[in-house]
Amino acid sequence: MRPGGLTESLRQVHRDYPPMPLYVTENGVAYPDPIRDGEVSDDDRIAFLDAHLRATHDALTHGVDLRGYFYWSLLDNFEWAEGYAKRFGLVHVDFHTQQRSARWYAEVIARNAVR
Repeated sequence: MRPGGLTESLRQVHRDYPPMPLYVTENGVAYPDPIRDGEVSDDDRIAFLDAHLRATHDALTHGVDLRGYFYWSLLDNFEWAEGYAKRFGLVHVDFHTQQRSARWYAEVIARNAVR
C-alpha cells in the first residue's frame, strides 16, 4: 500500500466505523538488498519505512486512534508465494549457515528415529 493510501484507509475506517483502536500490521516491503562491505544496503527500505511512519503520523494528527505499527518482518523469513527469494526483514538472515540443531534434526528425520 502506498503511504497516502495508508493514511486515507486509516482515516476512512476512523470516519465510517464506531470508535476503536487501530493497528497497522504486517506492513513491509522486499527489495533486492545488496551486501556491500559487510553491510546490507537497504536505503529503499529505509525510505519505505520513513514514508509509512509519516503516513501513520498524519492519520494520528487527524484524530485516528492508531495504537501501533508493526513492520513485516523483523527477520528475513519464508514467504508462502516467494519462498526465500524475497527478503522483507529488518535483520538479514544467512540461510546457508545451518546450526548444529538443524543438522541433528535432519538426521533424525532421515532415520525416522531419535537415538
